[in-house]
Amino acid sequence: MPPAHVLILGCGRSGTSIFGELFEDLSCYQYHSEPPYANLKTWSYDSPMAVKVPKESVGFTPTKGLSFPLEDLLQTIPPPRKIYWQVRHPLDTICSLKVGIAKNWGHHPRPADWQAWLSRPLIERCAHHWAYLNTIGYEQVADLAQLSRFEDMIADPLGFATRIANEVGVDIDHHQTELQQWAQRVQNTNNKNFIEAKTSRPYSTTDHRVKVGRWKENLTAEEVAQVEPIIQPAMKRMGYQIEN
Repeated sequence: MPPAHVLILGCGRSGTSIFGELFEDLSCYQYHSEPPYANLKTWSYDSPMAVKVPKESVGFTPTKGLSFPLEDLLQTIPPPRKIYWQVRHPLDTICSLKVGIAKNWGHHPRPADWQAWLSRPLIERCAHHWAYLNTIGYEQVADLAQLSRFEDMIADPLGFATRIANEVGVDIDHHQTELQQWAQRVQNTNNKNFIEAKTSRPYSTTDHRVKVGRWKENLTAEEVAQVEPIIQPAMKRMGYQIEN
């Protein structure tokens, strides 16, 4: 059996890009970052494909909370396939979402009610984006997708990459060098080994030293209290809490 086709979903700035580039580094995969959904309909799937968060396409009405029609996608991407939902602590994600959300809500898919939130403070818009995608979006695929945590990726990049490769059916021995090359660039700090994902670079800021727990550097206690009611239900379901 060849490796499974892979679909990586989740809220922006949660590690979907660097996760996706694991498959870009694996020579047995063809990797596509945020292609228009219509493109998926044109591929042959004769070789393993990995796709990160397809973008909306005219003529394909998205399933609520997603950027594509789920049932159509399941008919389009043949088995074997593996779907991952990438998640990151909401407060860290909020800090990282600010740049994109400030630019006409530049992260997709936008919440269905995003325009009603435009008058709200930026930090609340970011919180709503995280909560909506990790509630409405995740619920659509919860019985199909495996939850993947940004924090696990950062804590043990090579272990993470090896586990994912095992799950999708990659020959680990044959691709060990590629797995190690990807793992070396995944760092919690911006040190000499860190190489950021290509599509994440326009959203990068230098106002924090670490990626896991960056909210402690970027958010005040008042701001945390401001967004907590928005993120609390989804945060608890995803197994996160706010620790001082």
